[in-house]
Amino acid sequence: MARLAVLLLLPVLIESVFCISFFLPVNSRKCLREEIHKDVLVTGEYEITEQANTKTNLKITDSSSHTLYSKEDATKGKFAFTTEDYDMFEVCFESKSPMGTGRVPDQLVNLDMKHGVEAKNYEEIAKVEKLKPLEVELRRLEDLSESIVNDFAYMKKREEEMRDTNESTNTRVLYFSIFSMCCLIGLATWQVFYLRRFFKAKKLIE
Repeated sequence: MARLAVLLLLPVLIESVFCISFFLPVNSRKCLREEIHKDVLVTGEYEITEQANTKTNLKITDSSSHTLYSKEDATKGKFAFTTEDYDMFEVCFESKSPMGTGRVPDQLVNLDMKHGVEAKNYEEIAKVEKLKPLEVELRRLEDLSESIVNDFAYMKKREEEMRDTNESTNTRVLYFSIFSMCCLIGLATWQVFYLRRFFKAKKLIE
């Protein structure tokens, strides 16, 4: 039963459905960030309540400020893109109005983002490839299994990188400790000889 529970929980943990609603004040900017793996399909749907004399812009960028999706005067729509590398992606909504703050009510923003298996439209795939319902479900399970394997491979890679970093840091700390010890021994030896010459010069010792 424990193994079955883990298998049932894995899709919940790995699949990502990002749904959020928030109020966007006039002449303000709000951004949402999410880390996404490499070669992952990302789809989204947004809806913004319209306000008179108010223009809302939507922009999606990566950590290198590359624009993946941009829409001026956005009210309702969809977007989709495929990630080229593991990165932090930012979804920004910016409200502009000549009326000034306090005169225009806040806008309600609804954002629904999906990536990975959840982002794929299996109904469309079934129509194009003429798949039966069982074949569609098998395709979905295959994609889910591949996603799980890729996630574990990524975690293993990260663990190896962290282990290499720790080993490199430990080696550097060891060499630095040996160097510091040699410096202290050398300084102590120099002080002994210097004080001995000084005391001999002052004829305090023979």
